[in-house]
Amino acid sequence: MKFKLIAMGLTIVLALSLMACSTSEPGAVSWEVPIDNFMNQPHHSDQIEVPVGDVLTLTLGSNPTTGFQWSEEALISDAGILKQTSHEFVGPDSDPPPPPGTPGQEVWTFEALKAGTATVSMEYSRPWEGGEKAEWTYTLTVIVK
Repeated sequence: MKFKLIAMGLTIVLALSLMACSTSEPGAVSWEVPIDNFMNQPHHSDQIEVPVGDVLTLTLGSNPTTGFQWSEEALISDAGILKQTSHEFVGPDSDPPPPPGTPGQEVWTFEALKAGTATVSMEYSRPWEGGEKAEWTYTLTVIVK
């Protein structure tokens, strides 16, 4: 009897674990770097693996009310391996709306085209002539398998 209860408990734990894993969207990989990470260290780099054919969503903290913004188009070292498909600013979603100056996020979407390694680079700058350039930088090495 004790063995059956232990076996049943392990089965329930295993089933719940598998359900938690299945909630992630297949074919999608997400990577996020909050704005606070850049406050103390303005230049970051990371590495990630993405399966061929998957979509990579990269999210970086941003506050355009300061005049700064991330590069619209990411600099991709090998466009045959990775292709940018979109870029947008997403403000905070709250009720009531947040006060002006509240940071949000910039989100890029990339498609992993074929196996290989490509780097994605971007700068956080004030884009006008004479504006500060590359105050923050971010490089993501993407290994497509």
